[in-house]
Amino acid sequence: MTIVDNAVYVDGRRTADPEGLEETFFILRQRQGMAWIGLYRPDAEELRSVAEEFDLSHLAVEDALAGHQRAKLEHYGETLFLVLRPARYLDDLEKVEFGEIHVFAGADFVVTVRRAESPDLARVRRRMESQPEFLALGPAAVLYAIVDQVVDEYEPVAAGLENDVDEIEDDLFAADPGVSRRIYELSRQVIMFQRATAPLAALLQALMVGSPDLQPGPELQDHFRDVLDHVLRLNDRITAFRALLQNALAVNAALVAQRQNDEMRLLTESSIAQNEQVKRISSWAAILFAPTLIASIYGMNFRAMPELEWFFGYPMALGLMVAMGLVLYWTFRHNKWI
Repeated sequence: MTIVDNAVYVDGRRTADPEGLEETFFILRQRQGMAWIGLYRPDAEELRSVAEEFDLSHLAVEDALAGHQRAKLEHYGETLFLVLRPARYLDDLEKVEFGEIHVFAGADFVVTVRRAESPDLARVRRRMESQPEFLALGPAAVLYAIVDQVVDEYEPVAAGLENDVDEIEDDLFAADPGVSRRIYELSRQVIMFQRATAPLAALLQALMVGSPDLQPGPELQDHFRDVLDHVLRLNDRITAFRALLQNALAVNAALVAQRQNDEMRLLTESSIAQNEQVKRISSWAAILFAPTLIASIYGMNFRAMPELEWFFGYPMALGLMVAMGLVLYWTFRHNKWI
């Protein structure tokens, strides 16, 4: 059975703990109080039995069974259908884990359908039961308590995201190659979180207005207004996170481009330096090659070489070596090769 808690309240006080839904419906009709039924991942038969008793819209029931709904508030005749996206932050994974809760509320009942461990609706129930005067205000008070709990659980998520955004700002100038991916992944989490929180402002304003069967009094309107203030501040923080991450991504792209330019400049400077060294080596090699060429020619000692018998042959060869070396040295020096 997926019934987590099932109670009938009269004047804000718990008066019965029915063992099943049929007993809940019978006691509710007898005592004219308020039923608060908590379901966890109910199957279609269980949810439809509740829908038949409280005349719930089949469209809302189908949404609750299908899940994966956006945060919203819809009116179906005398019944309100509320969808919330509770969240918690997994710091080790830098990921926001989202749940889903559906709430049906009418003049004398509240039915909650929970799809995840969060939020802790047992805590909400204990809190409300400790304030019977407040719980006596009816289903609208329960709606307030549920929304307030979800919004309160958003605060640690925002704090976790803020901490990771601060870490990214510190890592930007550390040349971490994984920072771009981290910024992108965190941006996705922030966007998903914003999708869960952004509709709450309009949702709370609609709850403050109420419906013909769920009219919140001045006290409840003040409580809804307080939650609305929290939501507006939260949305401002999330908007700031998105702006910071967009700026961080732009700065990171600029830093990556700058590092690439610096690497190219260093490579160019290294190539120029190597080219200068090659010029010097080539110049001296050419200068030394000239006398080596002359010496190798006259070192062949053929009989038919006329310079071998000439008195000035040796001085001429030496002079030719020196002259060619000087000419080549002057030429390379003039061209700034050496």
